Amino acid sequence: QLQVVESGGGLVQPGGSLRLSCAASGFTAEYYAIGWFRQAPGKEREGVSCISGSGGNIYYADSVKGRFTISRDNAKNTVYLQMNSLKPEDTATYYCAADAFTTVQNMCVRTRADYWGQGTQVTVSS
Repeated sequence: QLQVVESGGGLVQPGGSLRLSCAASGFTAEYYAIGWFRQAPGKEREGVSCISGSGGNIYYADSVKGRFTISRDNAKNTVYLQMNSLKPEDTATYYCAADAFTTVQNMCVRTRADYWGQGTQVTVSS
């Protein structure tokens, strides 16, 4: 059974850092693009960052460029999102998702993927 599971969320002060992990099981992650998405209450889901199976293609939303870094370790079937300089507006539920037949831009801009995790909450507050 193909599954992605997020971890690493929590409460952090503005300016702080968190690292989210997306662990894939039931499939070989290197054949799938994997993306991080977020949704705040009352707002639409937003594509934060997406990475191709090889890691050679990466997309970042303008709102996180220079602050967030996506990476993957295919040997561990895991994708990471390092989030630095966090702002209150980064508060949201963060989801990871996987899709084998998409580009990273298409995945992030259209917020579409075949397999979704349950999400992890990130709260940035003093």
